[in-house]
Amino acid sequence: MTPERPDPAVPTATYRLQLQPGFPFAAAARAVPYVASLGVSHLHLSPVLEAVPGSGHGYDVVDHTRVRGELGGEEGLRELARAAREHGLGLVVDIVPNHMAMSPRHNPALWEVLREGPASRYARWFDIDWEAQGGQVLLPVLGGPLGAELERLEADGGVLRYHDHAFPLREGTEGLPLPELLDAQWYRPVWWRLARTELNYRRFFSISELIGVRVEDPEVFEATHAKILQLLGEGVIDGLRVDHPDGLADPDGYLRRLHEATGGRWTVVEKILSDGEPLPASWPVAGTTGYDALRHVDGLFTDPAGSGDLLGRYRRFAGPQPDRGGDWDATVRRAAYQVLTHELAAEVDRLTRVASRLCATSPEPALRDRAPWALRTALLELLVRLEVYRPYASVDASAVVTEEAAAEARLAFAVPEEAGAVDVVRDLVLGRYGDGPGHVEFRTRFAQTASALRAKSVEDTAYYRYVPLLSANEVGGDPGGPAVSPERFHAYCARVQRDWPATGTVVSTHDTKRSADVRAALHVLTECPERWADVLAEVTGAGEGAPDAQLAWAAWQTVFGLGTAEEERVREALLKHVREAGLYTSWTEREPSYEEAVARFVAAGPCGVPGGRVTAFRASLEPHVRANVLGAALVHLTMPGVPDLYQGTEHEYRALVDPDNRRAVDFPSGPLGSSGPSAGPDTEADAAAADAASDVKVAVTRAALRLRARRPEVFGDAASYAPLTAEGPAAAHCPAFVRSGEVLTAVTRLSLRLAEAGGWRGTRLPLPPGRWTDVLGRGREFTGHTRAADLFERLPVALLERLPD
Repeated sequence: MTPERPDPAVPTATYRLQLQPGFPFAAAARAVPYVASLGVSHLHLSPVLEAVPGSGHGYDVVDHTRVRGELGGEEGLRELARAAREHGLGLVVDIVPNHMAMSPRHNPALWEVLREGPASRYARWFDIDWEAQGGQVLLPVLGGPLGAELERLEADGGVLRYHDHAFPLREGTEGLPLPELLDAQWYRPVWWRLARTELNYRRFFSISELIGVRVEDPEVFEATHAKILQLLGEGVIDGLRVDHPDGLADPDGYLRRLHEATGGRWTVVEKILSDGEPLPASWPVAGTTGYDALRHVDGLFTDPAGSGDLLGRYRRFAGPQPDRGGDWDATVRRAAYQVLTHELAAEVDRLTRVASRLCATSPEPALRDRAPWALRTALLELLVRLEVYRPYASVDASAVVTEEAAAEARLAFAVPEEAGAVDVVRDLVLGRYGDGPGHVEFRTRFAQTASALRAKSVEDTAYYRYVPLLSANEVGGDPGGPAVSPERFHAYCARVQRDWPATGTVVSTHDTKRSADVRAALHVLTECPERWADVLAEVTGAGEGAPDAQLAWAAWQTVFGLGTAEEERVREALLKHVREAGLYTSWTEREPSYEEAVARFVAAGPCGVPGGRVTAFRASLEPHVRANVLGAALVHLTMPGVPDLYQGTEHEYRALVDPDNRRAVDFPSGPLGSSGPSAGPDTEADAAAADAASDVKVAVTRAALRLRARRPEVFGDAASYAPLTAEGPAAAHCPAFVRSGEVLTAVTRLSLRLAEAGGWRGTRLPLPPGRWTDVLGRGREFTGHTRAADLFERLPVALLERLPD
């Protein structure tokens, strides 16, 4: 008998699968019985539309009208949907509205634009400044200056070829001599280094291989969403995850149009909220993809005093300058200046041109006589002071571009008379000079540049320079204040249940820099910073020396988080680390001698004999790592919102930054059953066996997911969330909450500190009225004021369900 398909309106939980040519729709269909047995309601698929051949992620879309052939095409997707339905699952799909791949030979729309120029029917699709670069699209694909690469360019019929690149030739230019032929095209191949300063198309962050799409245009929206909307309308897919809405010209308008087109299907947006920043209340979405939840879950298991002590020891160990990794705010500010003047210089120049044109043609006297350099300086100084990703049309921009930021920005001008440019720029951002096309363009590009800046300066630079606690350096995280008190965590959950009860929540994703289990181990270091410093002192002098102390600190933490790890994985993660940091080498300015020193250090140190001392230290702390792993997993699965599990994370899952975290997962051929881990051990013997097999995490995960599926009213839109306060000397180590008066979650927090203080020492958790059964160990019941020592006798976490009266 086919199980009844769940209501597709709101998932109870989702399970993310990373599709790629090596794991196509057919492989996902084979994993369906296993995933369904975990207790989720929906599969969550990475992008499914046609992408660059061989792409391992699918975010480089080339054709919105087709389901990706390498994954099995549309029929493969429909077969997957049928298999999912047979097991009671729906599908949620990741969509990419902001950009497409800058790969003309694979992107038909872009091919036509490059052949026909601004007259092309597809010209409105792409965010190209045709007034710049002499009306040609600058293509930064050459390995060197044109003169050195000219002989490698070849006209072949109607195509211009350069290595594996191919570009269309403008009609009637095929027979021209090569230099004249190049001048006659609607595009200009140039040295890749010119992308920093000369690019005239909007891209994804600073990635020139991805070109911005003008999805704010209704015609472009319809063309790029027709296939997805068809699949939604036919019931093949049920919900959407929207990638990177901050890159769009008008996120508010886009989400309204999407909501109307989908009929209000469950949709979450990959919006990274800064600490304390609310999601715009007017957005017609279920919520975010969940990085704000990740920050709060991680913070709950981070010791505030210990993280401060760890920072002090890091500063003494690494001796960094304040703005190069010793102080969080200063590090972010320095990184922002560097990103704006290097990677995003072209974007700043375009924004400056728009501002200059507005000022020169404005009837407002206050805007006149503003030098472009002064406007550019004002833009830089305001942008680097933004503490969120961008302003929105539906939110008061003065809360983003504050007067305090403007006051600081004015001080950056050596000539005080020029500081008035700051007020001009701020007033333009705030819309105080009107809503003409030029004003809207300025506000739009300011917001898009701000978004790219925040991502590049914080996530892709500062996170790799400021490294006292690597577990805090996560998407949406706050390395400057990583700890979250139980009270603050409860307040966050109450807000989510009130305002965004169907929002997504995550702890591991395809974009996290370290999986939740690696971060859970690293949290323990905040409970023993002095012991960590002693271990580092012991291993630092052994083996090949590190090329710099900051890297050494990060490398040893990486190995601690992973435990025993393969040298290649650690080496590749640390090479990415130093290139992103950009202090001694970078992606575009490689320093071979430094990178070779990094590789030698990894082989001889973290992955050599000294690394064994670090892994032994971790092993001695394993009970406390386990408490964090299980605690974070259970809190994630029972807190307000819709939990999204990343592939493989129901088991112990230790992964580093991509591509390490996008490796294929081997799924069982059938459901989780008697031959595999159980959902909840029925006896003490079962629990011991599961523990011995390191399967406690999957048991906890399956039990929580199945409870969510069985009791949707307890966790859904109309549910409630109530903190529960323990009583006694160790009360702070027992955060707990109740969902709708029916399900209770309690976890052990900072278990190492707890053990050092003498354990629970009579601490009790006052349960709500009624009898409560242990979902994780059937046969145990609790009532009234329950001793924490009894509650956590078997596991460092507890999941209780109230029995009927």
